[in-house]
Amino acid sequence: MAKIVRVGNLELGGERIYVQSMLSTPAGDHDAALAQAIALEKAGCDILRLSIPNMESIETIRRLKKTVSMPIVADIHFDYRLAIASVEAGVDKIRINPGNIGSEEKVRAVVNACKTKNVPIRIGVNGGSLERELLERYGSPTPEAMVESAMRHVRILERLDFHDIVLSIKSSDVKKMIAAYRLLAKVCDYPFHLGVTEAGTKDMGVVKNAIGIGSLLADGIGSTIRVSLTADPVEEIHAGFRILKALDLVEGACQLVSCPTCGRTKIPVIEIAERVEKALEKNRSGLKVAVMGCAVNGPGEAREADVGIAGGNGEGLIFKKGKIVKKVPEDQLFDALMEEINEMSGNK
Repeated sequence: MAKIVRVGNLELGGERIYVQSMLSTPAGDHDAALAQAIALEKAGCDILRLSIPNMESIETIRRLKKTVSMPIVADIHFDYRLAIASVEAGVDKIRINPGNIGSEEKVRAVVNACKTKNVPIRIGVNGGSLERELLERYGSPTPEAMVESAMRHVRILERLDFHDIVLSIKSSDVKKMIAAYRLLAKVCDYPFHLGVTEAGTKDMGVVKNAIGIGSLLADGIGSTIRVSLTADPVEEIHAGFRILKALDLVEGACQLVSCPTCGRTKIPVIEIAERVEKALEKNRSGLKVAVMGCAVNGPGEAREADVGIAGGNGEGLIFKKGKIVKKVPEDQLFDALMEEINEMSGNK
C-alpha cells in the first residue's frame, strides 16, 4: 500500500484510482481555461493540471479555484517563484522537479511554502528530458536511468523533511514506462501518477495508454492516471474511466459483455450493444450485462452475466445468469433489457 498523500479533498495512495487531465488552452486565456475546466469536470475529471509558464498565468489558478471543485495542479518548470506564487494562489499540488530549480535555498523556499499550505509536490521524470550525466552513463533513457533521476529529486525533498510527494516516470515507449514504474515500486512507497507521455492521437494513444497504465494497475501499482492524447482533453477522461472499468476499478460500474457477431447473427448486435453501453455509463449497480447475437451460444457463453439478451430470427431471449426467462420480439429487445436492468438496479 502506498503512502497516503492528500491533494485537495482527495487521498492518493488508497484504493481509489483518480483520473486526471490537463488544460490545453493557451496559457493566460482565463475564459478558455474556465470553459474547458467545466467541461472536464462534467466529464468526470478528478484532478486538473495546467501549465504555469509566467506570472500572468497565476490568475487562472485563482479563477479555477472559484469555478470548479476538483483539485488543481500547477505544472512548473525551473522558476521557483512560479511555484511559490501558485501555492499562494490556492493550488492543491505543484508539479516541479526540485533538482531543476537551482540552489538549495530556492528549493527550501518552495518546500516551506508547500508545508505552510499542506500542498504536495509531484516529481515528474520524463524519458525525453533526463539529466545529461545519466544519459551519458546509461546510454539512453532506460528504466534504470529514469528511476535514478526520480530518486535524486526525492532525496532532495526528503533532506528538507518534506514527504508529501507523488511520483511519475513517463516515457513514450510503453515497455520502458512499464519497466520503470515496476522498478520504482521496489524502492519507494510514494503514490504514483501513471501515464504514457506523447502517446499520439486518439486511436493509437488510447491503445498505448491502455497497455501501459492497465498493466501497472493490474499489478496494483498506481494511484492516479492521465491518458495523454493529442485530442480534446475530455477524450482523456473518457478513456481513463474505460481503462479503470475494464479492470473493475470503478466502484459499482456496470460491465458490458457483447459478442463480435458472426454469420449466425440475426439481430443488430452492434447497434444494440452501443445503446446499452451508453445507457450504462452512469449506472452504479455493478451489474454485468450481455448483448449476444446468437440464441444457440449466447446464454451459455455469457452465463456469468447478471442479465442479457441473445438474438434469434426476428426475436430474442432475455436471460439471467444463463437461464432464459422470456422471449421478446426483436424490436423490443433493447427496451425489454433496459426494463430488466432498471428493475435489478432499483431504478424502476
